[in-house]
Amino acid sequence: MNIKPSFFDRRDDGVRIHYEEKNADYLIGKEIFNLIPVDSNRPIIIICIGTDRSTGDSLGPLIGTFLEEKMIRGFFIYGTLEDPIHAINLEEKIVEINNIHHHPFIIGIDACLGRLKSIGIVQIGKGPVKPGAGVNKELPAVGDIHLTGIVNVSGFMEFFVLQNTRLNLVLKMAKTIANGIYQASLTYYQKQTLAEINWNRKASQEHTP
Repeated sequence: MNIKPSFFDRRDDGVRIHYEEKNADYLIGKEIFNLIPVDSNRPIIIICIGTDRSTGDSLGPLIGTFLEEKMIRGFFIYGTLEDPIHAINLEEKIVEINNIHHHPFIIGIDACLGRLKSIGIVQIGKGPVKPGAGVNKELPAVGDIHLTGIVNVSGFMEFFVLQNTRLNLVLKMAKTIANGIYQASLTYYQKQTLAEINWNRKASQEHTP
């Protein structure tokens, strides 16, 4: 894309941030952090949905792979290029995750299609992501909050459009989103660590004669 738009739009259903927006990774990280439960013991799970067999649909597993490489703290990552979560194994993976983690707080991540002028937009908000909606597949909704990246135009032959999306766009979006999530995880880990220190200090003072 030759045009680098300035796009930050807050709506009732969340925010829309263009991946080329100035400080886009910071804005994405800040929004995610504001939506996750910091003052609880719920594990934070990131489910990156998609497959590397389709360029446009590889956004999720690319994000998962970048996060795994960063050895992210505080968040659990599922869905990478090596071990993708897609239409065939999605239900099985959700059951597995819920068996491993007690009452998890899930961030659902997926690529999606939209209007031409919206390509490159990252959407973040409350409620689940609905994978497969753009290509008329019935799949379970995923997440307490969602993050979707608009990678191409909807409206006609969506499956073909996803397969023929430019990898350059998807790769750049994935890097920006992963950086944002990584920043959110650092802030979350710091807050959780500080809360644990304060709790231990208080408990120690209460038991001191």
